Amino acid sequence: MKTKVAIQGVKGSYHEQAAINYFGEAIEVVDCKNFPAFFEAMNGNGLDYGVMAIENTVAGTILSNYNLLKQSPLTIIGEVYVRIEHQLMALAGQQLQDINKVKSHNMAILQCTNFFADKKWIELVDASDTALIAQQISEKQTKGLGAIASKRAAEINGLEILANNIENNSRNFTRFFVLQKRLRDDVLTFENQNKISLGFHLDHRPGSLAQVLGTFSYYRLNLTKIQSMPLVGREWEYYFHIDVEYEEATVIKDCIDAIQHYIRDLKYLGIYKKGKKH
Repeated sequence: MKTKVAIQGVKGSYHEQAAINYFGEAIEVVDCKNFPAFFEAMNGNGLDYGVMAIENTVAGTILSNYNLLKQSPLTIIGEVYVRIEHQLMALAGQQLQDINKVKSHNMAILQCTNFFADKKWIELVDASDTALIAQQISEKQTKGLGAIASKRAAEINGLEILANNIENNSRNFTRFFVLQKRLRDDVLTFENQNKISLGFHLDHRPGSLAQVLGTFSYYRLNLTKIQSMPLVGREWEYYFHIDVEYEEATVIKDCIDAIQHYIRDLKYLGIYKKGKKH
């Protein structure tokens, strides 16, 4: 049986590409229309893994996904970096001048503004997913409508690419978490891994965050991400998500023991191998 992997979006999406990059082609992708639906599917039965976008080098952090992860019983087992290359596509036989409307996810549109700056005849319309629009154009054979999506979306749906790599920034990457249902803490291991994601919260008092950061500095550990979110209903208290790279298991263990003097409600969100950045 193929490994079942939940994604937000449909086949041809960047989420699917991230899943393929991590697991290979021999997977069964389970489409979810949005991120809350993704977490609902993952919390059910029958799914092995899930792949979820968490941040983009151009658009920034997807804060709502950190909140969903914090509230879920899922654990991070890996990460994937995908180079985002946006293509403008439509039904075959059309020219760019024939396209009067382009639909895509809001973030994709924002990442391609330079290309459309001098094409005033094209109306840009926000949609829920990049690859879904490509799919709908193909199914309904809609002329005059374009989609911003991946090359894979064009191939899967039989669309013609009218313009290649129309993104503003060629160094456009999205980072994805690979998730599965949470394992018991006693089977999580620091050995043979090199990155850890932790969640905790701090009181709103002078120096609390500085003490934590100073501890990581003391142990010469690299914090690659620190994300804060307010704790609803607990004024001036904050939840923190941090990602830390490490080389020696004993060092990260000692550091975590040390920071527990300053933090509350420590949660191991995942211990995994850091993804390759191309």
